[in-house]
Amino acid sequence: MERSPLHQQVDTLPDLLREMIDGLVRHARAIFPSPVCHQIERVFITGCGDSHHAALNAELAFEQLAGLPCEPQTAMQFSRYGASFMPDTGRVSNLLLGISVSGQVSRTIEAVDLGRKAGALIVALTGNKKAPLASVSDAVLETAVPPLPDELSGLIVPGTRSYFASQLALYILAIHLGQERGTLTKTLANQLRHELAALADVIEETIASCDTLTRQAAQLWLDADTFLYCGSGPNFGTALFGAAKLLESSGDTAVAQDMEEWAHLQYFARQVTTPTFLISAGQRDVDRATEIAVAARTIGRRLAFITPFDSPLAQEVEDDIFFPLDDSVRECFSPLVTSIPLILFAGYRSQLLNEPYFRAFGGGRNVEGGGGISRIRTSHQITEIKA
Repeated sequence: MERSPLHQQVDTLPDLLREMIDGLVRHARAIFPSPVCHQIERVFITGCGDSHHAALNAELAFEQLAGLPCEPQTAMQFSRYGASFMPDTGRVSNLLLGISVSGQVSRTIEAVDLGRKAGALIVALTGNKKAPLASVSDAVLETAVPPLPDELSGLIVPGTRSYFASQLALYILAIHLGQERGTLTKTLANQLRHELAALADVIEETIASCDTLTRQAAQLWLDADTFLYCGSGPNFGTALFGAAKLLESSGDTAVAQDMEEWAHLQYFARQVTTPTFLISAGQRDVDRATEIAVAARTIGRRLAFITPFDSPLAQEVEDDIFFPLDDSVRECFSPLVTSIPLILFAGYRSQLLNEPYFRAFGGGRNVEGGGGISRIRTSHQITEIKA
């Protein structure tokens, strides 16, 4: 099959990581001097869509590496509910990271503005430092991605590069805070940065090893009309992201679920052959993921495993689809790798169905009359914190 625009963007991800990591490390140091880092007591992260998925994926990194409690919330949840109950422990003790690639998403701007009024230190992660999000923030960590080759520029493609840039920036911030606060030694912090940089090669290898497998899976499951994505911890966000890429690419019904919650809910679904992706870094969640695999196969689900070669979950693969991952990737960084097969699969599904990305913004999503997707950037914003 011809390499689609989405696949071509996936192919650029290793070089994107290589190009961006050093600049993000420098910017993190500039934005967060040591005295500020020591005053932070907790981290909140907010955003919409892929930005929220990146936030969920970064929670473990902030808690494990920076030693800080971290609470990712959708922008709606934070602005209309969370900001009202932010702990009143003094300026800078609460760090709010607001993520928006465009910097123009109304709900994220609203969340950040209300967080600032509640006394939080606000740092925007955005590709547009002149956007409204930046104007209501104390500092900006710019996540603008380098320009694409001419043949790819100007194409509207489901977000991949921007998502990776946001994810990488969050990991860099977690490492920096950990080093400055003393939960990481300088040696360990540098080792973690080197691990992130080395993921460029791992991502390259994952694209190469999974590309044909994802095309075969898309062909094998061409009859399906509903897809389920399961993950836990840092890879619950990966499950949401994978479902989002399928929705954006082919318009299929795609649902993400926490691995444990599958046993309480989707287990009872009447459609027994639903293709189900089980995503695990093979660490904290692996025993439960293994049990879920056995249960899902027993009741007839079609399974795809995304897990390292040496994971106990990989031992459960029978006549299922298996997207093997490098076994050296740290769990808190794993979303940068586990997401790769999911994007590739979405691209091939779209090609096989001959579906335009975002359904060509049809189906009630055109912008005429101020409706549809345009309201994401023009939605009414509240300016006062709810009591």
